[in-house]
Amino acid sequence: MIPQLKEIIVEKEHFLTEDKMMEIIAIAESTPGPLAVNSATFVGYQQKKILGAFFATLGVVLPSLIIIFIISLFFDTFIANKYVAYAFSGIKCAVAFLIIKAAIEMFIKLEKTVFNIVVFLAVFIAMLLLELFAISFSSIYFILIGGCLSIFIYLILYFKNKSKNKNEEEKK
Repeated sequence: MIPQLKEIIVEKEHFLTEDKMMEIIAIAESTPGPLAVNSATFVGYQQKKILGAFFATLGVVLPSLIIIFIISLFFDTFIANKYVAYAFSGIKCAVAFLIIKAAIEMFIKLEKTVFNIVVFLAVFIAMLLLELFAISFSSIYFILIGGCLSIFIYLILYFKNKSKNKNEEEKK
């Protein structure tokens, strides 16, 4: 989803810069709701305020809603079809590829600070170990832990800079 959003929003339509898109993805990933809906709402608001947000959100939600409604009318027959089962297996592979591709692109563009690299490696190793040992751990906890660590590091740097500025003022 992220590569398609980036291609349309940044490269094709030039609604946003790539940096702004990365910010939106980070915010949309950490807020409740689907990434596409959150991103569409934000981009719509950036372009045409409340009306833009409404119609952008509607444009993302309505097609899926209609398709899901139609499928629900004959879901049992639909899911029993072996070709549908094969299609879902292929879709799982494609989704995994798109997620990995988006993660690699975001990592390449990520500012390479010690903190960012340590957090990335810690989360990657933790997720790998949790998956290998089949331990259930919600990704929400990773987001919360990352947010808490970011606030903690920010406060450390803030007070460090504040005391540094205070010391420099005292020397003058």
